[in-house]
Amino acid sequence: MKVHILDDWFDTLRTLPSFARLEGHDVTVWTDHEEAVDVLAERLAEAEALVLFRERTPITAPLLERLPKLRLISQRSVYPHVDVAACTANDVMLCSNMKGDQPSVAAAELSFALMLASARQIPQQMASLRAGTWQMGVGQTLAGRRLGLYGYGRIARLVARYARAFDMKVWWWGSEEGRARAAADGAEVAPSRQAFFAESDFVSLHVRLTPASAGIITAEDLMAMKPSASFVNTSRAGLVEKGALLKALDAGRPGRLALDVFETEPLTDASDPIVSHPNVIGTPHIGFVTEDELDMQFADIYDQINAYAAGAPIHVINPEVRCGT
Repeated sequence: MKVHILDDWFDTLRTLPSFARLEGHDVTVWTDHEEAVDVLAERLAEAEALVLFRERTPITAPLLERLPKLRLISQRSVYPHVDVAACTANDVMLCSNMKGDQPSVAAAELSFALMLASARQIPQQMASLRAGTWQMGVGQTLAGRRLGLYGYGRIARLVARYARAFDMKVWWWGSEEGRARAAADGAEVAPSRQAFFAESDFVSLHVRLTPASAGIITAEDLMAMKPSASFVNTSRAGLVEKGALLKALDAGRPGRLALDVFETEPLTDASDPIVSHPNVIGTPHIGFVTEDELDMQFADIYDQINAYAAGAPIHVINPEVRCGT
């Protein structure tokens, strides 16, 4: 098949072991970011299979209507950036492994790294050192402090393991179902949502973005946090109510934000009020961007292409589209 891969910005995928799974296919890798429909339609005119690099490029009806040779979109995890109805209308099968075999260790590690960076003011201390002013403040020790994990999923449970190794006190909040699973596993659940936010020294968010979960963290939740606390989000920006982060920063509750995700991505405006705020530690959505994680994720994506080529597609999101139509 003629396979096109979008948004491999650092031309990494060719260097990973999983790329060998595309042997026998005609592969084109695009290393820049392009969203203009006219440009994409020209680039992808010959594509039979399209590989998406997470949610970097929206796949819309106007684009799909201009790709008559496209038969398959292969990706991994959630797909809010893909117009599934338009895929079906244009006889394009969408395949996406929604579970995978293991949680994202990379995302869990970054969540904990951001927590440490926030507690010890690492970016600010580095800036102070480089400015020749030596120390700029006093940090926090993680041991003995309370970590609130919102969402009882596999990534959050990994973060909890790291936290316990640092002698942190861990408790949970989330959906009623998630709290019930946490309690059944013997984990500590906060007595109330208000207590969860008010008494946690760190809150780390680990929920999938769906229409039901959009805006699930409100300005009221954030402003219930202590001025000494940190809010960490490596999941999705849309999980937080629009405008809530700035309200929280203006109120000084919580005192610090540690973010890997933003409402606009890629975010290239250095003057953005969130990015430029002195109480924000930000990284450019790198939670999954490690060689190890990409190799694992794209192995799944390539397997979906090979399964389709063999006439037995897997992880099909829109099964009403038949293989090869």
